[in-house]
Amino acid sequence: MTTTDTEEPTLTIDELAARAGVTVRTVRFYGTRGLLPPPAIGPRRVGRYGGEHLARLALIEELQHQGMTLAAIERYLQQLPPDLSPHDLALQRAVVASWAPETVESVTREELDRRAGRPLTDDEVDRLTAMDVVARDGDAYRLDAGLLRLGVELLDMPFSPETLLAARTALLEHSRAAARDLSRLLRDAVAERDARDARSLSAHMHPIVVRALLTTFQRSLRAELREWLDKDTDDGAGKHAGG
Repeated sequence: MTTTDTEEPTLTIDELAARAGVTVRTVRFYGTRGLLPPPAIGPRRVGRYGGEHLARLALIEELQHQGMTLAAIERYLQQLPPDLSPHDLALQRAVVASWAPETVESVTREELDRRAGRPLTDDEVDRLTAMDVVARDGDAYRLDAGLLRLGVELLDMPFSPETLLAARTALLEHSRAAARDLSRLLRDAVAERDARDARSLSAHMHPIVVRALLTTFQRSLRAELREWLDKDTDDGAGKHAGG
């Protein structure tokens, strides 16, 4: 079963645990600690879970992967806005994944499906390969774990592979340009420090800069989409009035 940002929660706790690759006991434990919001109560008082719960479990998994304690994870999640959508939570996970050095792993097809959170069709694996999210390595698959969840989400978007590749190229070009400018600013800022201080400052600045870029990009994207939708609405109203 699947859910989107606008659909009602449809997963039982067993289905949620299976999709997230955790135990039912873990889901219940996270719920008691406030790491997961309570489920929606359906018929016969059965709890139902949705995309937000899946996205939060993935974010918690990534935070644990970065070595954060449960108490630190609780503090991190408490700092997030309470109304984040599954997509926003996936972006937060991408930010957390970017804190660590790029790690490429070689996994089996079964493990690839488990990491993706659902069985992947051959066509979907081909699309992930075209997006450079995974690469075939004989009978195995090489992947960057930080990119896989994002790549799987893109599979559900109603865009052609060509459009996704063009979007990826645009993001890479602009993000690299921003990274070059920010790196130049940081180099200038630490020019008077020794190499050890510079490395320490860079390590602390990395997550801050990434979150700043994410926030700026989200706001810019919302503004662009709002302008596009408003223009489309105005054009439609004009045609209607003219007709």
